[in-house]
Amino acid sequence: MPPSRAWTVSALCRAVADALDAQFNPVSVRGEISGFSRAASGHCYFSIKDDTGQIRCAMFRRAASLMDFAPRDGELVEVRGRLGVYEARGDLQLIVESMERAGQGALFEQFLRLKAKLEAEGLFDPAQKRELPAQPRAIGVVTSLGAAAWHDVMTALQRRVPHIPVLMAPALVQGAGAAATLALALQNMYSLTAEDNPLCPPVDVILLVRGGGSMEDLWSFNDENLARVIAQSPVPLICGVGHETDFTIADFVADVRAPTPTAAAEMAATDRGVGLEALSVLEHRLGRGLIRQQDRQAQRLDAVAARLTVGLVRQQERQSQRLNAVASRLGRPQALLVQHNQWLDRLAGRLQTGVRSQFMAQGHQLERLSDRLGFNRAQQVPQRAQRLERAALRLSSVDPRQVLERGYAWLSDDKGQALIHTGQFQPGQSVQATLSDGVVPLVVKV
Repeated sequence: MPPSRAWTVSALCRAVADALDAQFNPVSVRGEISGFSRAASGHCYFSIKDDTGQIRCAMFRRAASLMDFAPRDGELVEVRGRLGVYEARGDLQLIVESMERAGQGALFEQFLRLKAKLEAEGLFDPAQKRELPAQPRAIGVVTSLGAAAWHDVMTALQRRVPHIPVLMAPALVQGAGAAATLALALQNMYSLTAEDNPLCPPVDVILLVRGGGSMEDLWSFNDENLARVIAQSPVPLICGVGHETDFTIADFVADVRAPTPTAAAEMAATDRGVGLEALSVLEHRLGRGLIRQQDRQAQRLDAVAARLTVGLVRQQERQSQRLNAVASRLGRPQALLVQHNQWLDRLAGRLQTGVRSQFMAQGHQLERLSDRLGFNRAQQVPQRAQRLERAALRLSSVDPRQVLERGYAWLSDDKGQALIHTGQFQPGQSVQATLSDGVVPLVVKV
């Protein structure tokens, strides 16, 4: 048998490419976009994949410019093109000539438009998200009574927090009119958050839940009016719609998004077991603290009792000594009385002698002072009278009125200043002339 022909690599690649072209092209493929990127040249590179396989794709600038949407990873699309071999790497490659969304493309586009609109209005602002209460007084649930989500939520809440009451507002979660019933149920639940509600404890957290499904099944939760009603919630709201990979507008508006209804129930309140465990720890710590405190107080009491006993013994000893001393002093009262009487007699004698001598000495001194006063008065009165006459004569000699009576006058300006030089006078100036018997107003002529 002759040896088989050996292919070159490039020849084999071209032969495979020709076989693919003859067998499959043109070809349409449906799959999920993965690893999408757009080069600076305008060409797009990505892969189309499903659960078990993937194909590398290239879409050149001319074809990419004809797309009416922006492809995103994870988006389900249908592409049309030609299957071939990229010889440089020997890879199977699909040259895409057109691309369009597959199945729910129109709904997805509507979802993106509404999401962008509400995000621009600030309904998704993280700063507006509220913290969930650790132990709400009551939990509100909005879902369908017949939904599996209601059963899952109640099972989780009964297991974790059976002591917290749960209030339910039923609504449709799928189909025409479901969004309106959801909004109405939420508004009814909001009325149960009031502090003065006499019927039940106020609802502190609300769960909006539904099980998984297709995008069409979950479409009620992408309603614009429902989103605005969620944003008006007076208490924190948890949205648990679908599975972990499902996203709705309600998820973005809610304070917290839960991947599933069960997860939403677990987020609504801290597990009772956690609280009981914390209480057990606190009880143990409190018991140990009380025992330590009792030991410390008992030690203090023992110390005080010991000091008190020693103090009482010492006090008794001191009082006993004082009583003995008093008794000893009281045993000699007569001797003390005699001593005191003698002492009083001596004091009385000394007092009488001292008073008498003091009185006589003061009398002699008073007589001497009286004699000196009479002598000084007789000498000083004539002397002071003569000094007063001489002072009166000197004072009358310098009296200005004496000078004025001799024909002189005293000139002054309107401020009372004396005018004694010719340079102080001005034509038209008002002056005053003071004479011996009065004042004459004058006016300077020259």
